[in-house]
Order: sequence, then C-alpha cells, then structure tokens
Amino acid sequence: MGLMPGTKSGALELLWGSILTNTRADIILLAVVAVIVVGLIVVFYKEIQATVFNRGIALSVGLPATVVLYGILFLTGATVTASLRSIGGLLIFSLILNPAAAAYQLTYSMKKMFLLAACFGVLSGWVGLLFSYLFNIPSGATIVVTSSLIFMIAAIFSPKRKVKRWRQQQMTEE
Repeated sequence: MGLMPGTKSGALELLWGSILTNTRADIILLAVVAVIVVGLIVVFYKEIQATVFNRGIALSVGLPATVVLYGILFLTGATVTASLRSIGGLLIFSLILNPAAAAYQLTYSMKKMFLLAACFGVLSGWVGLLFSYLFNIPSGATIVVTSSLIFMIAAIFSPKRKVKRWRQQQMTEE
C-alpha cells in the first residue's frame, strides 16, 4: 500500500472496515442478505443439518448434499461480501467464527447453537461499540476482541470440556 499513489483510505477500509461510516445503502444490503440467509436456513434447516453432520447419509437418503454444501458456501460468501465494507476483510472471519465457536462450546443442539451464535454476535457488536465509544479506540477491532473474550469465557465454562475430562479419567482408570 505504500507504493499506491494518492490516498490509501479505500485500501485500508477494505482491510479494516469502517462500521461507523455505513451508508443507508450498506444497511439495506446487510438487511437483505441477513433476511435471505436466515430465511434459507429456516426453510432448509433439516437438509442443512443432515449435510453438515454426515454428507454420506444425506446423499444416501436422496438429499442433494452437494447442492446444499455449495449453498452454504454461497451464503457464507454473500455474508462476507455484504459485510466487507463495514467490518473489513481481516476482521470478518473472527466475527463469523467466534460467536459460532462460543455457541458450539455451550450446546449440543444445532438450533440452540444458531440462536446462541446470533446472540453472541449481537452482544459482541453492541459491547464492542460501547467500549469503542468509551475509550476512543477502533470499533472493528474492539468488536472482534469482545467476541474473542466471549469465546474464551464459553470455552472455560463449556460442559463439553467437563465431559472430555471425565472421559479421559475413565480411560486412565481402565
């Protein structure tokens, strides 16, 4: 970027994003993508669940598992593209993965995981913006740090860790 002539704010915006400079068009695009993604997940929930957990079984019962898999990848790409200007390329994957990973630590149910991930994402967004405002620090990075802290707390209190530890104890006793 140092070799680019002129202002570099456009390139920096793609890397780091600028959530506080969203236009009305950006908000509408994000809302449309969110409605489409959530709607398709609700409509095709069983197919998505079967494909995610075991593609072989999904194929054997006649589900178009490959189409569903590519649909998931397309929706992920649409989400990344719609969020790129607001959040930035470097931060978006943390905001996609951290809430989902935190939710995965706390439940075995895919429905609860979707709901918890959405709640964690919204919570990290609002808390990150609040801390960004209070301490005058960059909002995108603050939101990502907040979502990372939520993941760390979820991992510490994860019931799955206790089950894993219990299984390891059982294996060593035998």
